[in-house]
Amino acid sequence: MTAIPQGRTCRAALMSAVCVLVVSGTGLTGCSEDPDEGTNGVGRLPAAEIQRKTRTAADSADAVRLSGNVVTSGRTYRLDMRLKSDGATGSVTSQGSTFQLLRVGEQLYLKADAGFWSDADGEGGTGAAAADKLDGKYVKVPQGDPSYKKFSGFTDKDVLLDGLLTLHGTLATDGHHEQAGTRTIRITGDAGSGGTLDVSLEGTPYPLRLTRAGGGGTLTFSAWGADFALEKPAKDETVDYGRQLPTS
Repeated sequence: MTAIPQGRTCRAALMSAVCVLVVSGTGLTGCSEDPDEGTNGVGRLPAAEIQRKTRTAADSADAVRLSGNVVTSGRTYRLDMRLKSDGATGSVTSQGSTFQLLRVGEQLYLKADAGFWSDADGEGGTGAAAADKLDGKYVKVPQGDPSYKKFSGFTDKDVLLDGLLTLHGTLATDGHHEQAGTRTIRITGDAGSGGTLDVSLEGTPYPLRLTRAGGGGTLTFSAWGADFALEKPAKDETVDYGRQLPTS
């Protein structure tokens, strides 16, 4: 992240060619650059209105890529998910273990290595034979299984965005910045203690970077509106566990 000061003065090499200080009857007049010039204009709005516009933009987008860390109930999850209304695909890492999630419609699949399945159950896992059978396979997660609700939340665009794109406390703007080369306006909750959100000043005002309140993690958002393919895994890549998944 690169901060761009609100009151930027002339850029020495470039601007000196087009901007000259002149002496007038009232003194020197200078050249300053409007940080919102050529943008979508949301940087000029109150923070609450910026938040409203970015939420509308996010809700209206068909797809998004979300990556970063989320801290919940004392556990850190590293997410790298591509999401849209009818499904998602990506990975989740927690406590050194990584698993893949794929949701196509209502059908949810989980794929992990044998080590994940061996360690999944507090009573000693699934057993070596079962873990080897599940190694690298897409395991269907039964909709009635407690794991379904837990894991499907990582694949639900609306649920994730509703839960994440919230700043707490009094809203304010906190200057112009950049995220991955895109100019942004930053809004904060309670001077940052309630979270910060960088909103694109270029094109649609999508949220691009979120720092959650209370050390709850930092996430980036990209590929807004970029569609991607979702297909059920091949039959020979799929295993039906046949009973409740082990707890993790």
